[in-house]
Amino acid sequence: MPVPKVKICCISNKDEARTVIQFGASALGLVARMPSGPGVISDELIKEIATIVPPPIATFLLTSETEADAIIAHQKKVGTNTIQLVDEVEIKSYEKIKSSLPGIKIVQVIHVTGEEAIHKAIEVAEHVDAILLDSGNPNLKIKELGGTGRVHNWEISRKICESISIPIFLAGGLNPENITEAVKTVQPFGVDICSGVRKDGKLNEELLSRFFTAINNLN
Repeated sequence: MPVPKVKICCISNKDEARTVIQFGASALGLVARMPSGPGVISDELIKEIATIVPPPIATFLLTSETEADAIIAHQKKVGTNTIQLVDEVEIKSYEKIKSSLPGIKIVQVIHVTGEEAIHKAIEVAEHVDAILLDSGNPNLKIKELGGTGRVHNWEISRKICESISIPIFLAGGLNPENITEAVKTVQPFGVDICSGVRKDGKLNEELLSRFFTAINNLN
């Protein structure tokens, strides 16, 4: 089984960015304004962090914008090399984003609330560079667009991985204790973790070490 790429989300400052890179993270998640959830930082700080991250490590802007022009403007403001769309956008928006931001990767979040997520993922897959499966619920009055700390149905996520060919990241309630089972069940390209490597909201090196040890022992 290939060792999955690791994205550490909710990076809050430059020191956290440097720490997770040293541990072996392939991508960093930088959370902009959201209707709910942890890890939100200013666009100015996102830009500062993105500037110090060396290639080939990916910097993900988590944006809740849903209109193409607003998404494009947001990326240009912060300068990340990847956009993570945490809410649904119109299919036609993807092409506009790609043409306006050549070289910038687009990752669409699919919130796995049920079997309908399979159809959504298949529909979106031909328009984006990767999909991230999370445990939010965009249908609530105050949208949950990530950072819930909840595990979703991994069997549905596995079906999605079997149905599409682009890279898939698995998120939602992952931690050092369940990451081995999660990866063996879903077999994703990558995994995404936030609260599972934090204590009292702060990045915890012991949890990071245990998480990466579990990941590296998968092969």
